Amino acid sequence: MRVCVPRRAFSAAAPAGHDNPLGLPARNAPPPLPRRGLPPKRPIPHAAAVLAVASGKGGVGKSTVAVNLAVALAMHRTPAGTRPRVGILDLDIFGPSVPKLMGLDRADEPRLTPGGALVPLINHGLPCMSMGFLLPRPPGAQSSDDSPVVWRGLMVQKAVQQLLFDVDWRDGPDHRGPGLDLLVLDMPPGTGDVPLTLGQLVTVDGALIVSTPQDVALSDVRKGAAMFRKLSVPILGLLLNQAFYTCPSCAAPHHLYGPPDPFRATAARLGAPVLGELPVAPGVSTGGDAGVPYVLLPEQHRARDPAGWDRTMSAVAERVWAALSRDGAQS
Repeated sequence: MRVCVPRRAFSAAAPAGHDNPLGLPARNAPPPLPRRGLPPKRPIPHAAAVLAVASGKGGVGKSTVAVNLAVALAMHRTPAGTRPRVGILDLDIFGPSVPKLMGLDRADEPRLTPGGALVPLINHGLPCMSMGFLLPRPPGAQSSDDSPVVWRGLMVQKAVQQLLFDVDWRDGPDHRGPGLDLLVLDMPPGTGDVPLTLGQLVTVDGALIVSTPQDVALSDVRKGAAMFRKLSVPILGLLLNQAFYTCPSCAAPHHLYGPPDPFRATAARLGAPVLGELPVAPGVSTGGDAGVPYVLLPEQHRARDPAGWDRTMSAVAERVWAALSRDGAQS
């Protein structure tokens, strides 16, 4: 008999102070934060390296970038000729996007291992975990897209801890196979409870910050970069999304949301490399809505994108893997 997380017993509006918001069996979770000082940072179980994909501001396409980057990393060939095992963890508690972007928004709730850990759901060969998999579905609904999470800070911190430490990322039916070479974290926007909890409790090998060209977005990028540095998380670089649009009739790039110069100046000011500048490609949005990351769309569809969104993403994946593999990711 399969043991599942009981959606009907899980309340997205559970009272603050609840010690186990995800309804998981008691496990060796990290201790509560002490009144004085913090516990030492620890690695996420069964993940050799951890990458945080973040943004200071919402609506810049961070989740789309995170999902496509994870897939591009999983398709990357290492010098040994192998492909890394990559997973994605959605830490946006209030607005999880990974279920939709990965085509798992109508999937059954995750199973539990005999030890009580959550088993990731898999699609497109990528193991995934998200708060969206655990939310109760409205009566008659096929997904939990409209289920809100109405929690105060302590509940959010507890849920984040469980998602970080109570997921078994190992491969195989008995979960005794290899773990992940790299876990990609889709962070919520801003500098609130979730990134603070992550930075205080987890060893994060690097952060990638996504932005659009507008000054209002770049202002939040600077705040996010300052936060990561305070938490001793290395910033691998900045990624510009929606950098330009290539007109199919005139073949000229148009900067719909402003020129990239302020973004490049911000990166230089922060001492962070520019990992790439992604163009506007209509297939990115339609692919995400259909639950198929753009880098997995058929080649004839991507051929309509002369600016090379997928090529840019592949180049970003290569740079990220090169940076993280030097820091101890398995090759």
